[in-house]
Amino acid sequence: MHDPPTYRSTRGHGPVDLGEALVAGLALDGGLYLPDPLPRIPLPPAGRIGAVAVPVLEAFLGQGRAGWVPAALSFDTPLRPMGPRRYLLDLTRGPSAAFKDVGARFLAGALSELAAAPGGSRRTVLVATSGDTGGAVAAAFHGMPGLRVVVLFPAGAVSPRQRLQFTTLGDDVIALGVAGPFDACQRLVKEALSDEEMRSRHLLTSANSINIGRLLPQMVWYVKALSELEADGGPVTFVIPSGNLGNLCAGLLASELVGREARLVGAVNENQAWVDWLEGRAHRGRDTVATPSSAMDVGRPSNLERIEFLTDRTPRLRERLGGVSIDTTETLRTMRRHHAATGVFVDPHTAVGLAAADRVRTRGPVVVLSTADAGKFPETVRRATGALPPVPTALAGLDGRTEMWSPLEPTLDALRVALDSDRESST
Repeated sequence: MHDPPTYRSTRGHGPVDLGEALVAGLALDGGLYLPDPLPRIPLPPAGRIGAVAVPVLEAFLGQGRAGWVPAALSFDTPLRPMGPRRYLLDLTRGPSAAFKDVGARFLAGALSELAAAPGGSRRTVLVATSGDTGGAVAAAFHGMPGLRVVVLFPAGAVSPRQRLQFTTLGDDVIALGVAGPFDACQRLVKEALSDEEMRSRHLLTSANSINIGRLLPQMVWYVKALSELEADGGPVTFVIPSGNLGNLCAGLLASELVGREARLVGAVNENQAWVDWLEGRAHRGRDTVATPSSAMDVGRPSNLERIEFLTDRTPRLRERLGGVSIDTTETLRTMRRHHAATGVFVDPHTAVGLAAADRVRTRGPVVVLSTADAGKFPETVRRATGALPPVPTALAGLDGRTEMWSPLEPTLDALRVALDSDRESST
């Protein structure tokens, strides 16, 4: 086992160790950290995600440092057959019923293990959410000593059931409804992390996918699926419902980590910055379009900077990337058809992936990532299918609970006041 890698920003800052990269979230030069160099490991044997995670994450944490990982990733991510050489990778079995649980639980454990706040001071985990990240991070960090979570969400643009996951906990989870789209929330997080005074005063870090601590554990389910499909023959194609592109970037890193040339297809809705980039069109500055797959309503995906960096440094990686844009009509039609054919409800994000997979031409196995439980989007599911999905066990009891959140104008000064007010009220 080699020593774990250091980390360097896409804009040049570094090297730093993993603890520093986790605490910083965003690099001091405004870039995003990547491992430098990326380790290489043998493809581990197939197993439950907690077991597969240990050899993968030890490559980044160091030998013997991943002992707590199986407990954090105690739920599985089953690969479900959908037809000849077609699979659904179910990532919805965690405590918030979304794929973000793996990254959030790893990051909570890693921050506790590697990056405790100095002198026992309370650290602030600042997170922007378009829906699922807020619930996953709130569930993972709630009650952890020395940490508070501040969730910025676009007011009116997440489903009620998603919102209940992070607005009903109180205590060390503070929810702020931003007057604007997700991109405004993400911009505020980056501005706060780039503000030296705010960063120091509140010991800020982030649990968004700008933090490398979110991408490292997301590599695990790709490695797990590659292990399970090793005997299937042909390169595996992963179809990934995509917004901020963190999951797709993790897949690119995972295929390099274990030396397997997987193809990665980003499935997007009408917010198609990813497809624009692939096809050489201007890809920054578009207004966000509201869609039923709201967690993917991202006009300026942060992780595009990581992908650009990786493909510039290693041009052959560009050949593995693809993208498909699916509109709302096709999304709802896919939800209806899947339910009629199988009796299984799918959420609108997974439906975008299923529709995109129908356009993929390959002789190898195709894996669609299922990113959230349909029960988080009851009204959209009823609109598509005429029926309501069951409430996932993880969310039972949320409906009717009292919400606690405050409105926030999309300015750094407004966020500064909100953070300072809570800090003073809790001292």
